[in-house]
Amino acid sequence: MITISNQEGDTIRQTSVRSEPSNMQFSMIKTDDRTSTAESTISVVVGKKILFLFNLNEPDSPITLEFQQRYGSIVCYNWYGDGYIMIGFSRGMIAVISTYIREMGQEIFEARNHKDSLTSIAVSQTLNKAATCGDNCIKIHDLAELKDMYAIINLDDENKGLGTLSWTDDGQLLALSTQRGSLHVFLTKLPILGDACSTKIAYLTSLLEVTVTNPIEGELPITVSVDVEPNFVAVGLYHLAVGMNNRAWFYVLGENGVKKLKDVEYLGTVASVCLHSDYAAALFEGKVQLHLIESEISDAQEERETRLFPAVDDKCRILCHALTGDFLIYGTDTGVIKYFYIEDWQFVNDYRHPVSVKKIFPDPNGTRLIFIDEKSDGFVYCPVNDATYEIPDFSPTIKGVLWENWPMDKGVFIAYDDDKVYTYVFHKDTIQGSKVILAGGTKVPFSHKPLLLYNGELTCQTQSGKVNNIFLGTHSFLGSLKDVAPNELKQMLTQTLMLKRFSDAWAMCRILNDQAAWNELARACLHHMEVEFAIRVYRTIGNVGMVMSLEQIKGIEDYNLLAGHLAMFSNDFNLAQDLYLSSSCPIAALEMRRDLQHWDSALQLAKRLAPDQIPFISKEYAIQLEFTGDYVNALAHYEKGITGDNKEHDEVCLAGVAQMSIRMGDIRRGVNQALKHPSRVLKRDCGAILENMKQFSEAAQLYEKGLYYDKAASVYIRCKNWAKVGELLPHVSSPKIHSQYAKAKEADGRYKEAVVAYENAKQWNSVIRIYLDHLNNPEKAVSIVRETQSLDGAKMVARFFLQLGDYGSAIQFLVMSKCNNEAFTLAQQHNKMEIYADIIGSEDTTNEDYQSIALYFEGEKRHFQAGKFFLLCGQYSRALKHFLKCPSSEDNAAIEMAIETVGQAKDELLTSQLIDHLMGESDGMPKDAKYLFRLYMALKQYREAGRTAIIIAREEQSAGNYRNAHDVLFSMYAELKSQKIKIPSEMATNLMILHSYVLVKIHVKNGDHMKGARMLIRVANNISKFPSHIVPILTSTVIECHRAGLKNSAFSFAAMLMRPEYRNKIDAKYKKKIEAMVRRPDTSETEEATTPCPFCEFLLPECELLCPGCKNNIPYCIATGRHMLKDDWTVCPHCDFPALYSEFKIMLNNESTCPMCSERLNSAQLKKMPDCSQYLRTEVEQ
Repeated sequence: MITISNQEGDTIRQTSVRSEPSNMQFSMIKTDDRTSTAESTISVVVGKKILFLFNLNEPDSPITLEFQQRYGSIVCYNWYGDGYIMIGFSRGMIAVISTYIREMGQEIFEARNHKDSLTSIAVSQTLNKAATCGDNCIKIHDLAELKDMYAIINLDDENKGLGTLSWTDDGQLLALSTQRGSLHVFLTKLPILGDACSTKIAYLTSLLEVTVTNPIEGELPITVSVDVEPNFVAVGLYHLAVGMNNRAWFYVLGENGVKKLKDVEYLGTVASVCLHSDYAAALFEGKVQLHLIESEISDAQEERETRLFPAVDDKCRILCHALTGDFLIYGTDTGVIKYFYIEDWQFVNDYRHPVSVKKIFPDPNGTRLIFIDEKSDGFVYCPVNDATYEIPDFSPTIKGVLWENWPMDKGVFIAYDDDKVYTYVFHKDTIQGSKVILAGGTKVPFSHKPLLLYNGELTCQTQSGKVNNIFLGTHSFLGSLKDVAPNELKQMLTQTLMLKRFSDAWAMCRILNDQAAWNELARACLHHMEVEFAIRVYRTIGNVGMVMSLEQIKGIEDYNLLAGHLAMFSNDFNLAQDLYLSSSCPIAALEMRRDLQHWDSALQLAKRLAPDQIPFISKEYAIQLEFTGDYVNALAHYEKGITGDNKEHDEVCLAGVAQMSIRMGDIRRGVNQALKHPSRVLKRDCGAILENMKQFSEAAQLYEKGLYYDKAASVYIRCKNWAKVGELLPHVSSPKIHSQYAKAKEADGRYKEAVVAYENAKQWNSVIRIYLDHLNNPEKAVSIVRETQSLDGAKMVARFFLQLGDYGSAIQFLVMSKCNNEAFTLAQQHNKMEIYADIIGSEDTTNEDYQSIALYFEGEKRHFQAGKFFLLCGQYSRALKHFLKCPSSEDNAAIEMAIETVGQAKDELLTSQLIDHLMGESDGMPKDAKYLFRLYMALKQYREAGRTAIIIAREEQSAGNYRNAHDVLFSMYAELKSQKIKIPSEMATNLMILHSYVLVKIHVKNGDHMKGARMLIRVANNISKFPSHIVPILTSTVIECHRAGLKNSAFSFAAMLMRPEYRNKIDAKYKKKIEAMVRRPDTSETEEATTPCPFCEFLLPECELLCPGCKNNIPYCIATGRHMLKDDWTVCPHCDFPALYSEFKIMLNNESTCPMCSERLNSAQLKKMPDCSQYLRTEVEQ
């Protein structure tokens, strides 16, 4: 039976259990309701197997928890935490359960802690640890992580078994009773006593042992055994002090070991001691005693051996103190911080704070100090300039502060409490002045006390008498950056910039290679006034403007002026102004505001700094106000801007006054000002304002004075002042104004003036209308229509001629106005179709129009006209039919048109019809072969055309028409060449011989008998090709050879003439001479000059065209007939035939056409060709 009674002994609750109860405890079950704090639950072990939970508030529903048989019986249990129970079992098992109603009965943790048996469990809520004992050992678990074994203590000599465990309330001691009757007490945590001086640290490693080490310089740890369990520990550069109550023991830390120096007894219980190189300072009962650690007694130094603070007359209590190499510093309950300079043995500085100062922490040099006041606020104090800076977000639970000992991070410090370390940075030089910022926080493990901070690595002392190193979260960038993600890198970059570690930031920006990152680094450099580094960054990212700007200011020594420039570059203009005004160059603030067009601010500054600049700033401000529509203030500032001695500036201001006056309604003042002003543009602008205000008379006056005649005339028209418009008209260029004036004059019946105005307005239809309707001048109207090609004008003229009965002219102008149907109908009605056909042939006409005309002529049986228009509308079959029906009087023209039709049609049936007609198949009368040649040319059948051309040329040659034959062959040669078709050799040879004949006449006429004779010899050697003129050609050959001194050649051809078939045909006047030549032969002959072959350089006679050396046909000169030379090559620019440059130039002095193509030519058009390989290559290919 379990009975629960109150304080008076009255029974509150009673419940029965099924077996013997034991180990009863009061506690509280974990519920959702957190408001109740009363222990309303009773737990009891029933029959050593069951844990029975009885809630006083719910007596009808007790909870019974049974456990597995393999655990054994319940030995003991302990409540802890938020409703958790740890239970120990006889077979060495431990289990943890939760009493939270939703988790009730579930085992959160179970483990076999001891092999055979477990005798006791003890839980320390202070340490957050649990201990179990059994099997001759104690095992300790961390309650935060039960799986981890914190410690195991073996007791090998206790062979009779272990008894009960118990912790002290503070968790420092753990006691164990044993079956043998002994009591063991264990120290579970050491007092955390430690100190640091520079990078040297001292800390308690057992109750009677202190370890001194310098982890930064890699010195081996020194252990110092002490005589008493100390209350305080202090370390200096060369000494260690430990003590309790009012005594301290001093030790010398030598290279060879530790030596006890002395012990000192103070006048009260010591709260703390500070050491440095030579002196120690002990704080006790509101006083500080400063004394030498190692006394070197001499008269001079006796007074410097020791001193007690404060002085007798100073009624304050010292609450904290610190010692640096040069200073003793202490803070008092009255809020005073005093600096005592040891070297001069006197006070050098004091600072008064409104409330008492609880703790102070100087940096290693003593030049900066952090203090915490009684409100738990933190401050950085700089004794150099007596300035203090509040530390932001300073937690009231802060226990202490450590300065960074790494020499490169002078402004970094940490503040720490039991759970967390906060990293701060004191930025001395920024554009915003000195300030403290919070860089971040780092969690510290339980019971870790920071001793030393070096380059982001925090050395902490633990409860177990060891040290542990932690890296600050704000210094994560000090690790490897190889595999870090870009987002993490950006966060690290922010950390480096907060800590002002620009070299590390540079390395990160190089890895990120991101414009935004570089810009962030650059802005940070500007903020911290690191001008050189900022230049380096901006140069890297290619910001030339910033590099140039920073280069200009980097040498400035005035701090505020430099900071002002940098604030301006950072777009913090108000800060920049404040800095400029407090610098040696306050005018820079005015210059900045002017550059930014902050005119209001600029005016305020100018009043103080540069009154002479007020007019110029007023003008600029007025322009801005005018732009925003504030005309009242703009006028006032324009008036303020007038100086009286700066003409150009004053003109701008007066122009502004004029415009603003008009806008404000003071029109007379504004207009008078504008008229007096020399600027045309002002008159135009004021005129535009007045025009918008419907003040037309004044607007026109200003436009006219400003020589803006178009605008003036336009405004005069709006107020119907035609007289003024007429005056201005000669100066007006706008067609619209001329048109308006013309309409007005036409309405008044003044047609001559109207027509001139319409002409100026380029309104030709109106001009034509007036000439026809009012001035009766159709000739002028017609000339304008022809000149302007006006469609409407052409219609008007056509109607005019129709009324007069001049149908031909009417048709012409109807076609011109694109009224083809009307023109066609008119031509039909009045039998003027020829006129219509002629006119329409020269216009852009549709196929329908051509077909209409063709059908008309077809009906009239006029075959040629019908065929012509069927051809134009693309009806080739009908066109050919009509051309072949044409009477013989029109035969030649009809055949030519038929050839053109077939050429366009490209229809085999039509081609064969035409060929049959030309061959005489239809009427038995074959047509001239030249038509067949033209047909083949039209059909682009060049080979057939070539063969036909040779036949035609042969016929022409036989008939003695040598020039015609030459031209036929030349045209065919040129066509084949343009189509890149191989020239038949017969054609080329015939053309060469005929051309040689053509050249004879030119050379003989010019008196060059040798060239003439050479060409005649070539012709005479091919005399069979000239059957109509054999005797005359041979006669001429004999005479020219005789004249040129080619006597042997003359004799040869004279002998040929003496043949019976030629003898009687010789001209009588030459017959006797030729007979005499044959009877008395002279065989002397001028030898022909030789020149090199252009292909192979072989020397051959100059008129020879076949090279014996390379067997190539050599191109011939169209001026001389000789073979071509490489270094004297030109071509006719029209026909592209080659000629000797020097000879062709001489020929063109007497001739005006090319002897080959007969096109007009002069010597200036000839160009000597340095490279003739393309013509030689062509010849080889041919």
